Amino acid sequence: MTIIALVGIMLAGCSDSNNKSTNANTKPADPAPSNTTNTPTNETNAPANTPDSSNQPVEGGTLTISTFSDIVSINPIYINDTASGDIEPLIFAKLYDLDRNANLTVEPWSLAAELPKISEDGKTYTVKLKDYAKWSDGQPVTADDLVYTYDTVRNPEAASPGISMYDKINAVTKVDDFTVDIKLKQIYAPFQYSLNISLLPSHILKAVPLKDLKTNAYGVDPAKTITNGPWKWSEWKQGQYITLDANPNYWGEKKPHIAKIIYKTYADQNTEVQALIKGDVQMTEAIPVTQIDAVKKHENLDIILAPGPQYEYVQFNFKDENFPDKYSPFKGQKTRQAIAYALNRQGMVDNVLKGSGQLMNSPFLPGSWADPGEEAVNYTYDAEKAKSLLAEDGWKAGKDGILEKDGHRFSFELQFNAGNSRREQVAAVIQQNLKDVGIEVKPKGIDFATWIDQNITPGKFPAILLSWSLSNPDPDAESIFSSKYYPPAGQNGGWYKNEKLDDLWVKGQLTVDQAERAKVYHEIGKEISIDLPYVFLYQYGLPQAVDKTTVHWSEEDRPESSLAYGYLFHIINWWSDKK
Repeated sequence: MTIIALVGIMLAGCSDSNNKSTNANTKPADPAPSNTTNTPTNETNAPANTPDSSNQPVEGGTLTISTFSDIVSINPIYINDTASGDIEPLIFAKLYDLDRNANLTVEPWSLAAELPKISEDGKTYTVKLKDYAKWSDGQPVTADDLVYTYDTVRNPEAASPGISMYDKINAVTKVDDFTVDIKLKQIYAPFQYSLNISLLPSHILKAVPLKDLKTNAYGVDPAKTITNGPWKWSEWKQGQYITLDANPNYWGEKKPHIAKIIYKTYADQNTEVQALIKGDVQMTEAIPVTQIDAVKKHENLDIILAPGPQYEYVQFNFKDENFPDKYSPFKGQKTRQAIAYALNRQGMVDNVLKGSGQLMNSPFLPGSWADPGEEAVNYTYDAEKAKSLLAEDGWKAGKDGILEKDGHRFSFELQFNAGNSRREQVAAVIQQNLKDVGIEVKPKGIDFATWIDQNITPGKFPAILLSWSLSNPDPDAESIFSSKYYPPAGQNGGWYKNEKLDDLWVKGQLTVDQAERAKVYHEIGKEISIDLPYVFLYQYGLPQAVDKTTVHWSEEDRPESSLAYGYLFHIINWWSDKK
């Protein structure tokens, strides 16, 4: 999971079914923006489809994309997974969009008419909408929709995982039919990115009680999901495919060239690759690195691979009730540090990622302005150090060699999404590495959509292997690591608490100067690398494969690996020769 471009989520769980997730501060999917990192890539292929002036756009084609994870809901304020986040920007227009460098921008397909006006004290944002945008049912997009969306997502009763980016709002006031003032309670440095949001239709949802909104048919039933983007949601055959058709009521100055977009769901990534090679699909967002050479053998296929806004991690759960014996074995700081030392992270990068990733020691991408660098603790692979720390924390070997403490065996289930070949391999490495120091790990692959809905979002798991896809270019990750944001109104699904970090996240938000903010995040990075609510594994890229003979774009519209969902950057301008 990822960040997804969820409303109010900086990160999102990333399935790697495509690029994907939310970032209220962070996919469960996989996340990070282009202006947060300048990391060199270990393997970058030139963008597919080098522009050809003789190659003119074709109207009415079909684009078929593969995935191995089904969606959960495409209601923008509840998206917490990358599969759902893949669909959302195709059928919803954003209030503001992001350019290739992750700057807020107004595009012909944005709902806003101009960049926001910000008051001298930095607390009031005035947003003006285009007066001709329409919903797919023909109704106008107005200030009422903007007010309703912001008031809903910031209300705890709605239980949006992205609430942390919106609960700093004091009031949202309608100035006229197309103008709104958003007044903050405090300076909130990351707020500009909360304007990169999809709106909800007030005329459809305002009568729905907030406590019932999450279970409403809106976002799960195509017939009841009114949208305002270039495409509309036509069909969802669960576990098989999703169909989007060009929106006949689309209001934008630029219309989409592609008439139909189909997401086909496959059992796993290897099956996706076979479908791509056979020509059943035209694009696969995340092929396994082990399959890159096989794909390169086909002249019609191009591969784009660069470090993206996503990182993988092992997350611990600190809530006792999430374990069969009602005891979390992860509460000791030395225990968590021991696990970090026990994991051969560099071996994962070298052998599983084939060198296409790089180690991380904090939640900030390597090379970004928030990256603490050497200030963060780097846990080198050291099994003996791990054993020593476990002993110091009171763990002793039982009769079967598995460690015990206070009558509890150190045995836990490590959940990940089934069908993800990278995580299957990494989970096996984790299992063996921890067995070597006396810890029993039981890897368990679960269907992604089911996993997100039943385990990740409510925080019901012992430990997980997952990724954040950073949909928010700002490094603020309060929603993931602050004790103010336990589920369901937040993304701290491990029930982690560190009061020092709680205060530091707020300090970072109140600091406008980037150099001074950087100092705060360096302190956060150092503290979090010591306390370890996660073991941070590595930043990585998602190898995107495209049939260059049927899918086309101009140079300025090429995919952008550094952005969450950047694999479809400016897709409204793409075209397909396939009918």
